[in-house]
Amino acid sequence: MAIYNVTDATLKNELQSEGLTIVNFWASWCSDCLIFSPILEAYDAEANNEAKILKANLDDNVQSAAFFDIMSIPATIIFKDGEAVDKEFGVMSVERLKQFIARDR
Repeated sequence: MAIYNVTDATLKNELQSEGLTIVNFWASWCSDCLIFSPILEAYDAEANNEAKILKANLDDNVQSAAFFDIMSIPATIIFKDGEAVDKEFGVMSVERLKQFIARDR
């Protein structure tokens, strides 16, 4: 499955799907975000479509970041059937990301 970039205008609609959705808030100036991006891509390559992955640039999506109380990036939120169920801040390894997602299935 691909990783999709979302905006304030499209995020709400993208979250209205069944199953797991992962939303990653990031910024181009954030070094930890740049480290986490290929880890998220590696997870996506291994995940066998178990979750939809969305990326929201913090600088371009201020309303969404404020709504979800994003105070630090990278921030990763897991949604299950459209409802936020868990949030994690910082860089995670692929294994840690798998564990984070698995606890919310």
